[in-house]
Amino acid sequence: MGRHSLPDQYGAGASDPRRRARRRTVAIATVLVLAVAGGTAAAVRGGLLSFGSSCQDDPVRLTLAASPDLAPALESAAKRAREADLTSDGRCVAVTVSAREPYKVTDTLLAGKDPGAEVWVPDSEVWLQRLTATGGTADVSTVGHVASTPVGVAMEPTVAKSLGWPEKTYGWLELAGAALRDNSLRLGAADPARSATGLLALTRLSTAAAGVEGGDTQAAAMMKALSQRISDSDGQVLDTLPRDSSGTEQGNPRRNQALVVSEQAAYAYNTAADGDRSLDFFYPKDGSPRLDYPYALLEQTGLTTDQSRAAIRFMSYLDDPPQRRLLERHGFRTSDDEVPDALVAGAGGSGPQPYAEPAARPASAVALQETLGVWTITVQSARITTVVDASASMSEPVPGSGRSRMDVTKAALQRALATFTAEDEIGLWDFSTKLDGAKDYRVLVPTERLGDRKGTGTQRDRLSAAFGDLAPVPNGATGLYDTTLAAYRAATGSYAEGKFNALVILTDGRNEDPGSVSRADLVAQLERLTNPERPVPLIMIAVGPDADREEANRIAEATGGSGHEVSDPSQIQSVILKAIVEAASRDGQG
Repeated sequence: MGRHSLPDQYGAGASDPRRRARRRTVAIATVLVLAVAGGTAAAVRGGLLSFGSSCQDDPVRLTLAASPDLAPALESAAKRAREADLTSDGRCVAVTVSAREPYKVTDTLLAGKDPGAEVWVPDSEVWLQRLTATGGTADVSTVGHVASTPVGVAMEPTVAKSLGWPEKTYGWLELAGAALRDNSLRLGAADPARSATGLLALTRLSTAAAGVEGGDTQAAAMMKALSQRISDSDGQVLDTLPRDSSGTEQGNPRRNQALVVSEQAAYAYNTAADGDRSLDFFYPKDGSPRLDYPYALLEQTGLTTDQSRAAIRFMSYLDDPPQRRLLERHGFRTSDDEVPDALVAGAGGSGPQPYAEPAARPASAVALQETLGVWTITVQSARITTVVDASASMSEPVPGSGRSRMDVTKAALQRALATFTAEDEIGLWDFSTKLDGAKDYRVLVPTERLGDRKGTGTQRDRLSAAFGDLAPVPNGATGLYDTTLAAYRAATGSYAEGKFNALVILTDGRNEDPGSVSRADLVAQLERLTNPERPVPLIMIAVGPDADREEANRIAEATGGSGHEVSDPSQIQSVILKAIVEAASRDGQG
């Protein structure tokens, strides 16, 4: 799990009485030698001797921001370290532990603000990936991992038994399906935008759904249902269980009977509750993702060399057997190979549930970002108009694919369409030059609710057909500026309250219409149309080698949006979802 053994110079802590005795002998001998030499006074003045003092007089002080579930164990370890006079380079290590929600620390770092800590132990690498994915400048160095815990589904015993626990095993899709099939089983989770537990589980669910026919639509429907029972944090989700064991709240529709939580969370709940209130724990057979508690140094806080060495010394101390046992008593795993039966039993686990199976392979940063994007538009519902470049250059081949830019773009848009629900409003324009009289653009499918039916088909059917019919215009140039202004004016003029509104423009080139509005005038007009109270971020995606990412970004930023560049149109879906997450995050912070 990335644990590190340190050189002896880091390991000179005072936990061993024999070491303390040896140090006292050396100190006495040094005093005698200096006294005989007549240099005692000078030694005292020079700081070589300190009569009646200890290393606690001048400790290396560290503030450690820890995930709330881990903070109590680390506070106990920090207290032990102080009592044992744990040292780094001869100075005591004084660690103060502060419980901080990882998403709040992440937001602070992304904002370029001081998190008020030199060391950070979030519950998952997910948060460090988010710093990178969103282009953050935070200087964070991961030097190891403290513990781990798998993520699964905890249930009230009567509900678990009705599903065949512990003999019957389920995959993520089956568990979610059982919970969301009807109202007989109420499943809660923490908000994936604020919880690594929720995001990791949701990504596993999405991955499982991708392997079955119609899985994307099924996953989106499950997300929509799950969003109705979301809590802000992992701690709060446990509060949604019935408050007593008398059965009086079992029928309360506001109370959950099953939760997506970590093994450690279930352990903490069970060990703190009466036996009748304990939970049973399902370990999905297709793999439990895990929280991995990275130990990170926050360089931008002005971390000194002494603090850095002391922080690493404390991490090494956490790997000592007594501290590992302390972590296990708090419900954490400290080994990938050995799973204490008492820990699993305390969490509500039992055989033949696959609790000892290796954790599922970590989801890629792209997969996590896509899941979060789908979650954002699923929960909030979206109103998005997509504008696609139909200039002649879209017929250029994509190297290694055997298909044109337009063909690959259409396929990516079809995949993206599958992630939206019937409540979302999606529309389609295309553009080149003079497509509709003097206009460079035309409306192919007006932006309407996907579930709306006209004639024999739905809006989704019409969009799917329109995507399939997209084609480059022979000799068509790129009328980018006029199209952008017209589309943005339409998007802001038809703003839908309570939805995530956005305009997505895909182009593989620069503006080629000499009679269009200038870029400076375009940016100025976009800024005038932008209303922070009714945000409509422009997401402009530059596709291929001829597109200008810098220009795309300058134009999009005028609306609070963002510009992106993809070398391969197949990346379009991922980029759209990533941009939606970023825009929604900025809107939420504002």
